[in-house]
Amino acid sequence: MHHHFNGLKTALLFGVMWAVVFGVWALLGAKSSLLWIFVLIGLGTTFYGYWNSAKMAIRAMRAYPVTEQQQPAMYRIVRELSTKAGQPMPQLYVSPTEAPNAFATGRNPSNAAVCCTEGILRLLDERELRGVLGHELMHVYNRDILTSSIAAAMAGLITSLAQFLMFFGGGRDENGNRANPLAAIAMAILAPIGASIIQLAISRTREYDADEDGSKLTGDPLALASALRKLEDGTAAAPLAPEPELQNVSSMMIANPFNTEGVRNLFSTHPPMEDRIARLESMAGGTYPS
Repeated sequence: MHHHFNGLKTALLFGVMWAVVFGVWALLGAKSSLLWIFVLIGLGTTFYGYWNSAKMAIRAMRAYPVTEQQQPAMYRIVRELSTKAGQPMPQLYVSPTEAPNAFATGRNPSNAAVCCTEGILRLLDERELRGVLGHELMHVYNRDILTSSIAAAMAGLITSLAQFLMFFGGGRDENGNRANPLAAIAMAILAPIGASIIQLAISRTREYDADEDGSKLTGDPLALASALRKLEDGTAAAPLAPEPELQNVSSMMIANPFNTEGVRNLFSTHPPMEDRIARLESMAGGTYPS
């Protein structure tokens, strides 16, 4: 049972996204083949990204596959946890970067990949690494790549509708009068911003769930809490450059890889580290904050 109701929060956020979609559609007030072309292109691009998520993420991080001889601890931990969860063994990769981080990707457990950077393998001890890998495996088992892809598709749909609204204006009401142009302009500007904020909020709720479920899988929430403390300092000391390819992968990583100084939580792909650590410590104590 998820004591923080993150699944319910995700469902409610998707509900808000659908409300925004219908709101823009109502203002648009007209069907158009050109509009459907925009929508279908956006959905097709999102589906391609979902289907090839593992390859794209591995390529963006310039990661290379590793054997059990090269990374015995990583293999031992992932094999133990995936066996415990009754899931297939994913492919394992290492990214040649000093920035400490890790991510898992893939459209399902049978097509999953887990990647650690060289920096995180040097930074964490084996117990902490086990906590991180448990978190990453739960992203795969919880189908978070699918969830994030649906959120991205809906955000793209809202953006396409808003752009169409901006260029072609609102539709007409039942009396044939044009819709309020100010409302159309406001919706065209604010809808994509709102969709992005909701998409980021969904990403944050999935991080909380992966923390909780991963700690239940490992049976050691304090190990992940300790790892997150080190990662907070490590990513601040060695942030990645916000290149477009890396920005597409950043939401999959266990810690925000970029310099987040001055960035509000509302526009972050990850929850605040102090909140995540507090929740994990409460799990170890047998109580859960509201």
